[in-house]
Amino acid sequence: MERWLISLKTSTPQDGYELAILLSQKGIQYTQPSAELRRELRPCYAYDADSLIAVSQVIAINFQTIAAANNYWRDTC
Repeated sequence: MERWLISLKTSTPQDGYELAILLSQKGIQYTQPSAELRRELRPCYAYDADSLIAVSQVIAINFQTIAAANNYWRDTC
């Protein structure tokens, strides 16, 4: 297996959010390793509001983890 996740540390919150998206995508790839099947299934959820909300929730949870690792919400006072 390829080692692609070196650290949860990022330079900016934007980089952290993009890492959260990548984590979410990788989770799907691990769950359904067939790229062909993922392409076939995409039309089933691409226009389903509940599926899109679920995707947003997964990204948000991943971003919370990255934000905690990077101390994005530290007290600046």
